[in-house]
Amino acid sequence: MLIDGSWETPDASLDVTNPADGSPVGAIGWGTPADARRAADAAARAFDAWAATTARTRADLLLEAARLIGERADTIGRLLAREAGKRLPEAVAEVTFSAEYFRWFAEEARRPHGDVHTAEAPGRRHLTLRRPAGVVASLTPWNFPCSIQARKLAPALAAGCTVVARVSEKAPLAVTEMIRCLTDAGVPRGVVNLVHGPARETTRELLGHPAVRVVSFTGSTEVGRDIMGAAAGRVVRPLLELGGNAAFTVFDDADLDAAVEGALLAKFRNTGQSCVAANRFLVQDGVYDEFVARLVERVDAMSVGDGLADPCPDLGPVIDEARVSAVGGAVEQARDKGARLLTRERELPRTGTYIAPALLADVPDGTALACDEVFGPVAGVFRFSSEEEAVTLANATEMGLAGYVWSRDASRCWRMTERLEVGILGMNDPLPSVAFAPMGGVKQSGLGREGAALGLEEFQDVRYVAWRELSGPAHRG
Repeated sequence: MLIDGSWETPDASLDVTNPADGSPVGAIGWGTPADARRAADAAARAFDAWAATTARTRADLLLEAARLIGERADTIGRLLAREAGKRLPEAVAEVTFSAEYFRWFAEEARRPHGDVHTAEAPGRRHLTLRRPAGVVASLTPWNFPCSIQARKLAPALAAGCTVVARVSEKAPLAVTEMIRCLTDAGVPRGVVNLVHGPARETTRELLGHPAVRVVSFTGSTEVGRDIMGAAAGRVVRPLLELGGNAAFTVFDDADLDAAVEGALLAKFRNTGQSCVAANRFLVQDGVYDEFVARLVERVDAMSVGDGLADPCPDLGPVIDEARVSAVGGAVEQARDKGARLLTRERELPRTGTYIAPALLADVPDGTALACDEVFGPVAGVFRFSSEEEAVTLANATEMGLAGYVWSRDASRCWRMTERLEVGILGMNDPLPSVAFAPMGGVKQSGLGREGAALGLEEFQDVRYVAWRELSGPAHRG
């Protein structure tokens, strides 16, 4: 753990294993709520000095951190592939993308933030300034541990906030090394702190600390509701990216070659373990048979295995046995209720937490595969006839994180953009995430935005100044 500039190893530890074969990868020191409190104390002590640093100073440190992360991307990426079961190219790409957040927010930190408003009376001025909000609790999951933590750390630090990070114990090692890049870049002691420990107790301790002003969380909607409720007790600002249930909608006029390639990326990247992953395929009557046949052929050809193997497989393992059970249970329930398996049965590696990629048709309403976020390499395929029906099906969920639409009709694309209830929309684009665009959900998928200028503003308070000029000579003495 990193507390007040010192790397500490508690007496208790927790092993980290490779989902591909169960082999040991390393261990983390397992802290206590008292450690989280010490980390928040350190962040509080460091806040005034860090908030007072010039934007140029903060930017230079973040640029140096970005350089170090990029320089070490292969090493950190290999560690990430081992602890999270990721395919090595995807793991290295995630670390490289993480560096991009530090680079972009380093540049954004130096741009002017504030306004001078037009006065409506002589001798008066009206200004708004942006100031860092305070200490930030940054709580992140295992599926993209580096890039999601970077998406919170970079804007918080750029804004002048100090941070206590708590990362998932399922994949904590690579993100720890990413944070080491920040200390190696020269970020002052106490500005960034990292704790490991029981999630619920650690979160409760951080949200109860008087210096914590913002909690930024990525994870399930259920946990997000609990965090939001706890944050309300002290009026801590919640920034929440929660669960998704993205519809991948293919219209009759879609470019099917591009749509199939897009479906593979949107659904199966990171073995389907992505908050913005395509969760349901909605396909219009006129292209349903052809699109499904093409997609089934491509999925059946996918290889499954250790993400560090050579040649690299198309899919790695999922994170743990609990995920195997959850995804397998959703498939079994759907089949028991009449859904048809479209893809082939296959033999999987004997060791490791692997799931066969699968597509199912005729999935009944009310089943987990039709209603819930799958978070694995499995999806249902649903038929629709009209644009109106497509909108109804896509919006028939309490979630609203991401969605995808494939069409060559510009007018239809605009209509879908205006009518889909999502915070992120990939329009003929399966990979919408970029550092300079705001990411976040609507409905039960969260509050606030990460990335872009809006992501910086989440960690700032607006200060309004009404300034009246006084007549007469200035007082001296």
